[in-house]
Amino acid sequence: MGEGFPSSVLFCCDHNAVRSPMAEGFMKQLYGQRAYVQSAGVHNDLDIDGFAIAVSAEKGVELSRHRSRSFEEMMDWGDDLSGFDLIVALSPASQRAALELTRFAHIDVEYWPIMDPTGLGETRETKLQAYRQTRDQILKRMLERFGPATQ
Repeated sequence: MGEGFPSSVLFCCDHNAVRSPMAEGFMKQLYGQRAYVQSAGVHNDLDIDGFAIAVSAEKGVELSRHRSRSFEEMMDWGDDLSGFDLIVALSPASQRAALELTRFAHIDVEYWPIMDPTGLGETRETKLQAYRQTRDQILKRMLERFGPATQ
């Protein structure tokens, strides 16, 4: 793992609909403007997930206005991946994509194996429990990596 606190972080996962938006939201909540923070997905074929919105709101993070975007869209909109100090991949597919897209740039790419809660649980409550577990995994890794909240 890299050392120190990065000035810019990109969180990525498969669809930018659950894990990476939650990570972006919690990073902003915990560390404020200490770092520039964004999120993206390998694909942008899904809207922000309602369960991700719900479990993030339980901890004071608002995600309902999040718009999913892919790596490709980021680059189309002028966000250069080489401008990030750190890319945190939350899924194997996003790790592969991040490593491929940054192979000629000096950017740290970390992989955090965070559970994908989509499709888990039969009832609303068991689904929420799965999403809470994912949220809590993200928070735990974030605090381990970046230290105590500064907000």
